[in-house]
Amino acid sequence: MRPLASILKNIPPTKIIDSTIAYSKYIPLDLSINNQILTGNKPGNSAYFEEYITNHLKKNNGEVAFGGYIEGRTLYQRSAIFKNDLIPERNIHIGMDLWVKAETPVLAALDGKIHSFKNNIGLGDYGPTIILEHEIENQKFYTLYGHLSLESIEGISVGDFFKKGEYLANIGNSDVNGDYAPHLHFQIIKNIADHWGDYPGVCNTKDLNFYIENCPDPNLLLKIT
Repeated sequence: MRPLASILKNIPPTKIIDSTIAYSKYIPLDLSINNQILTGNKPGNSAYFEEYITNHLKKNNGEVAFGGYIEGRTLYQRSAIFKNDLIPERNIHIGMDLWVKAETPVLAALDGKIHSFKNNIGLGDYGPTIILEHEIENQKFYTLYGHLSLESIEGISVGDFFKKGEYLANIGNSDVNGDYAPHLHFQIIKNIADHWGDYPGVCNTKDLNFYIENCPDPNLLLKIT
C-alpha cells in the first residue's frame, strides 16, 4: 500500500476556494513568532488582524494569504482552549490557512462524502466545520474545512457526496468563526479516530511528531508552491 503522502503528490492540483482566483494571487503569510510586526501587538483581535492581512495582500497585489503548516504561533494565547491549568500549551498549527474575504466559496478538495459537521462554538475555536471522507487506492482519509459560515452547515447531511471542485461552503466572518479574521482552515487527516465534526488543528511540542504523521502537509494536495 502506497503511503498517503505519495498518493497526494500524484493527484493533480486542486483548489479549495474560489477557483477563479489564480495561484499567482496567493501570497505567503508568516504568522510565526518570527513575525516582528505582530510581536507585541494583538493579532488575536479579529479587527486588527483582518486589517493587517488586508494591507499585506494590497501591498503584494494578492487576493489570498496562505501558510501556517507546522507553524509555531502566539495568537492562540488569548483562548483557554489552547492554554489552561489542565493542559499543556498548544501553539503549533497543523493545517493550512487561506486568509480571504468572508463569503468566499469553499470547494471540495476531492471526491468525497460528508463524514461529520458541527458548529464548534467558542473563542479561538473553528466555528462551523465540515469534514469530508475520501477513499483512494483503498485508503480512507479525511479533509477538514473550518471557520465556515453558519449557512454552510444548514441543509446538509452526513453521507452527502461532493465531487472534486464542487461548491461545499462559504468562508465565515469573525462573528461565527471563533473571532478570527475570515479564513479557511484546511487539514488532511489520516486517522480521525472518534472525532466528529472536529479535530485538533493546533498541537503542543510533545505531540508534534504524531500530528505530522497523521496530518500530512496540505500543500502536497493543493500544490500552491
